[in-house]
Amino acid sequence: MNSRLGTLYLIPNTLGDHARETQLPWVLPPETLSQTAKLQHWIVEDAKTARAFLKAVDSIAPLACTIQEMQMSEWRGAARNAKYSDSIKPADLLKPLLAGNDIGLMSEAGVPGVADPGAELVLAAHKLGAKVKPLVGPSSILLGLMASGLNGQRFAFQGYLPHENSERSSRLKQLEAESKKFQQTQIWIETPYRNTAMLLACLHSLAPHTQLCLGIDLSLPTETITTLTISQWRQRFPNEAACAPLQNRPAVFLLLA
Repeated sequence: MNSRLGTLYLIPNTLGDHARETQLPWVLPPETLSQTAKLQHWIVEDAKTARAFLKAVDSIAPLACTIQEMQMSEWRGAARNAKYSDSIKPADLLKPLLAGNDIGLMSEAGVPGVADPGAELVLAAHKLGAKVKPLVGPSSILLGLMASGLNGQRFAFQGYLPHENSERSSRLKQLEAESKKFQQTQIWIETPYRNTAMLLACLHSLAPHTQLCLGIDLSLPTETITTLTISQWRQRFPNEAACAPLQNRPAVFLLLA
């Protein structure tokens, strides 16, 4: 590792933008907030939302410079960035490290590098020989697993499942079979506006005794975490209209067969 290089700090974000100033002391340790406030070079998914987050940080841990003075680049992953400019590469965004400057890498929600395009930048930093420093903050995946009551010894995160109905149903049955075979908790996330479709697919595709946990609005004031069998879920949500309270809210799905 080259000691002359700057450090890439992996900065956790809140899991929602509701009352961030109130959330921050609960979900981010003082050391994380303090280090965040020191950084002047940033790589983020969306500059507008990143500035809103840093404004909230400033109310607790004063920033070392104004938000306007910060150098902020956007990275949405190689595939998505290509739509904007095919010349942008991870190494280009990490050039401040070569000059000895530290960089903060921020996800839109939760921790960078997990279900997040920041992993490409982290790998590029390792290739440069730079130090990578993950900071403590909320992960919906681990929070959901902790609170599910399902198997925390063996688990697998599956990212997003297919959106097409037949493919989604087939994938759910495959995950259920793997869960039963290995006694492994299967974890996945969904775009909030598809929550109802995902839950209904689970109720249609999975066996009655399979356990399903829904972690909704994790770490937020409206948080709900519920583990029931598929049979019990079917009684609670007998139709699409009954699922309305779950729609458009950040969710984590976990199952154990």
